[in-house]
Amino acid sequence: MTLNATDRYRVRPRVWIGVVIYLAYVAVVFGVQQIFGIPYTDFGKSGINLFLGAGLSLIVSAILLAITTTLLGWWRPALFDRHRSAHKWPIIAPFLMVVALVLNLASTDWGSYDGAFFAASIVLLLVGFTEELTTRGLLIVGLRSRLSEVWVWLLTSALFGLMHLVNALTGQAIGPTVQQVGLAFGAGTIFYILRRVTGSLIWAMVLHGLWDFSTFGLGHGTPGPFFALGGTLEIIAIVVAFIGVAFVIRGADERITATSPTAS
Repeated sequence: MTLNATDRYRVRPRVWIGVVIYLAYVAVVFGVQQIFGIPYTDFGKSGINLFLGAGLSLIVSAILLAITTTLLGWWRPALFDRHRSAHKWPIIAPFLMVVALVLNLASTDWGSYDGAFFAASIVLLLVGFTEELTTRGLLIVGLRSRLSEVWVWLLTSALFGLMHLVNALTGQAIGPTVQQVGLAFGAGTIFYILRRVTGSLIWAMVLHGLWDFSTFGLGHGTPGPFFALGGTLEIIAIVVAFIGVAFVIRGADERITATSPTAS
C-alpha cells in the first residue's frame, strides 16, 4: 500500500505530537508496572510475574495507542511508507535477526514452561505492536512532517533505545540497562530497515514481538547450547544494519506534506 502526498489527516502531523505520544507511552507502561512493583529482573520467573510486570501494561497501552491513532487518522502513514527503498540488500540485517531468533527458540528450555508462563508469553507478543507503533509508527509520522529521513532514523532508533532506561528504575542494574539501550538502538535500526525495504511496519511488528518472546523465554529455565550463537548473530545483524541504513535512507521521499486536516 502506498500513501499519496495529497492524503489528509484528522489531525495534521506535527513533531511535538509524535514526541508527546512517545513520552505518554513510556509513562503509561512504567506507571502500570509500578502498580504491582515487580522488579524487571523477576519478570521471567513466573507467568503471573510476566503478566503483571509486562503483559498488563502492554494491553493497556495497545488499547490507548489504537484509540489515539484512530482519533489522529494516522493509521496509513504510521503503517506504510509511500515508497520502498530502492536498495534491497540491507534486508540481510533483519534476515540475520530472524536466524538469531530461531536459535533463541531452539535454545529455550520449553520443559520449564507451564500454562501460565506460556499464556503470559503470548501476551508479550503485543510489544511488537505497541513499541513499533509508538516509535517507528506515530513518532515517525510526527518527525516526517518536518525533518529529513536521516534524522527520522536516528531519533526514532535513539528514542527506542532510551525508553529501555526505565528498566533501571524497575530493578535492573545500570550496567545491563545501558547495554540493553545500546542493543535496542541497533535493533531499532534493523526494524527501521525492515520498514523501508518492505514498505510496511507490520513485518517489523511481527519480528519485534517474536524477538522479545524469544529473549524472555531464554531467561526462563536453562538455555540450550545455541544461546551464545544467537547473541553473536544479533551483534552481526546490528553491524550490517549500521552499514545498510545509509542505503535505505538514500533517496527516501517520505516527507509528510499534508497542509490541512480532514473533516471526517
